[in-house]
Amino acid sequence: MKIPADIEANILLRNNTPLEEFLGLSPIEVHHLLYDAFGDNSPVQLRNDIDDKTLDQIPLFRIIEEYLKIIQRDRHIKLTPLGALPKKVMVELYDKRFLLDEHIESGLTKLWKEHDCIAISSARLTAEFAGLVKKASGKLTLTKTATKLLQTNNRLQIFRKFFQAFTDKFLWSYNDSYPEQPIGQLGWALSVIMLDKFGDQPQTVDFYADKYLKAFPRFITFFRNSYSTPERQFFRCYGVRTFDRFFLWFGFVTVDQQNEYSDIDTDKFQRTDLVKSIFKIDD
Repeated sequence: MKIPADIEANILLRNNTPLEEFLGLSPIEVHHLLYDAFGDNSPVQLRNDIDDKTLDQIPLFRIIEEYLKIIQRDRHIKLTPLGALPKKVMVELYDKRFLLDEHIESGLTKLWKEHDCIAISSARLTAEFAGLVKKASGKLTLTKTATKLLQTNNRLQIFRKFFQAFTDKFLWSYNDSYPEQPIGQLGWALSVIMLDKFGDQPQTVDFYADKYLKAFPRFITFFRNSYSTPERQFFRCYGVRTFDRFFLWFGFVTVDQQNEYSDIDTDKFQRTDLVKSIFKIDD
C-alpha cells in the first residue's frame, strides 16, 4: 500500500526535526548514532588521517600495541590455569606506565593477577573481540589479521578495529557491580558530542550525566533506593563507565582531582585535543 504524500511528508519532517534531549540531533541522526555509529551517516566519524603522534597519546591503545608485540615476540602467551594473563606479562605491560592504577600506585594492592589492573584486562579481552588475538588450548596467539597489520605497521587500522570493538562488543558493565544495562555504552558517541560541545571548560560528571539521562530516561528505572538515590547511583555508574574507563583510558579528557584521591562525584574533567584529532563531528 502506498503511503499518502502528506503522511509521508509528515514522517519525513518528524524524522528530521532536531530534538532538544539529543542536543539538537534529529531522530534519524540519533538512529545512526545508536545503531550504526561507524557508518557513513553517523554524526560522529573516526578520522582517516589520525597520525602516529595522535596514536601515541592514547593510553589504552599503547597498552594493546605492546600486548600484541609481546605475543609477536614470544609467538604465544600461555594463560594461567584460571585462563588469565600470567603475572610476568601483566608486570611488563604495567611497567610501560601508559595507565596507572591508583590502588597499585598507592600500595593498597599489588599486581598479582590480571584483574588487579582492569585497564590491561579490558584491553586483553577487547583484542579478542576485535579479531586481533585468538585463544585456543590455553594459549593466546595473533590472528592473521593482526600479524599482517603489525608487519606493515598499520597502526591506524589496529586502532580502528580496537576502538570499534571496545565501544560495540566489549561490555563496559563487565568491570563494575552496577546494573548489566548498557548505561554509558549505549550512545557513547552522544557523550563524545557532549564532550566536544562543552568540554572546553572543566565540568563534573553530573553535568554530562544529567544530559545523558535526559536522552535515555528509562535507564533510571534499573536503580533502586538503597545506599543512595537512584539518580546518584545512575550518575556514578555513568561517570565510572564513561569518564573513568573510557574517556580517561583513551586520553579524551584530563582530570582535576578536588581531593587527595580520585572521586567521581567531585573530580572535574576537561576535553583534550585528541577529541578533535580522532573524531569528525557534524555540527
